[in-house]
Amino acid sequence: MSHHRAIAAIFAVHGAVAGTLSTRIPWIQDQLDLDPRVLGLALLCPPIGAFIGMPMASRLAYRFGGRAATRALIALWCAALALPALSPSPMWLFAAFLLFGAGAGLSDITMNAHAVVLERRLGRSIMSSLHGMWAVGSLAAGGLGTLAAQVGLDARIHLGAMAATLLLLSVLAGRGLLADDSSAEAPAPRRFALPSRAILPLGLVGFCATFAEGASANWSAVYLTEVTQAGPGVAAAGYTILMFCMAGMRLLGDQLIRRLGPVRAVRTGGAVAVLGGVIVVLSRTPALGIAGFALVGLGVAVIVPLVFTAAGNSGPTPGEAITGVATITYLSGMIAPAVTGWVAGGLSYPAAFAMITGVIVVLTLLAQVLRPSPSGASRPALAEDGHRASVEVRG
Repeated sequence: MSHHRAIAAIFAVHGAVAGTLSTRIPWIQDQLDLDPRVLGLALLCPPIGAFIGMPMASRLAYRFGGRAATRALIALWCAALALPALSPSPMWLFAAFLLFGAGAGLSDITMNAHAVVLERRLGRSIMSSLHGMWAVGSLAAGGLGTLAAQVGLDARIHLGAMAATLLLLSVLAGRGLLADDSSAEAPAPRRFALPSRAILPLGLVGFCATFAEGASANWSAVYLTEVTQAGPGVAAAGYTILMFCMAGMRLLGDQLIRRLGPVRAVRTGGAVAVLGGVIVVLSRTPALGIAGFALVGLGVAVIVPLVFTAAGNSGPTPGEAITGVATITYLSGMIAPAVTGWVAGGLSYPAAFAMITGVIVVLTLLAQVLRPSPSGASRPALAEDGHRASVEVRG
């Protein structure tokens, strides 16, 4: 297995773990007879666990090596998938979700940092397609989970079987990961790496892109139902089309990035997403609304992968900068659905998506911060015009 295929498989496994659990939350709620408020508190635990775990990821990768850390942490997350359904009480569920979130955040950082190193070695953009593989894994596992829920399969059996299967796949894929470069001399990262001031501009672009993604994904079906009077099936189709557009563009996005370069890719994607947002705001029919959400998905798809690449190339320790950006994007993903709901409730749904469109405008105006530095061995191997630049890559 090539190094590229190996890390792509790791991304797909990571997505599959997330997609699997999301389909069985209703079973867990019924099994433990959880009040919606208690379930809401439980669902806050994974991002809290991620926030606690992520700042330690770069230190772990430095201590044990990026390859070993990625293999161990993705295996930990796969194993943690079985725990929520086995929880006998809400308190145990809280603990299971905290561990699950920590595994998610830690493995997310190390696999993205590993991808940045491989991208440097290959001298071409691969991050967008890797994030596309994450979406493919999540969609595929979500489909299997929906089928399992439909036939009434006990979630303890379903999650246990998926945990074992994905754990095996992660072990097999991990064997093909790029070996650590023993000749590289990077400084030791901080033991607990919070976002630094230097990566805040990149973090703001990632924040805006994740905000648009999260708000659109969580509220697209509701918007189509309430504003365009779409039926349940059509509203659900709008969400599905949005997600498929994002996944498809990420799989194809590296070709766009190589041709345009990161800055023009973000500006072009931002313009497409802004057009989509305007269409959503103005739409009063399901077809027009779905078309708008599709454009939003296409437009924002490559931006977060580009932010991770830029962060990883911003210094000698990719994991530390990626940790900072990921912390900001996780925060955005947490607050976007709630802020959208508050604006929709206080004003209107079109006003909420006008706000989201404004957020996309901001990231488009900030695209310049993704311009690669013209010097330094740790910089991206792609010049702004999308052609390969002449840079030194250690190892």
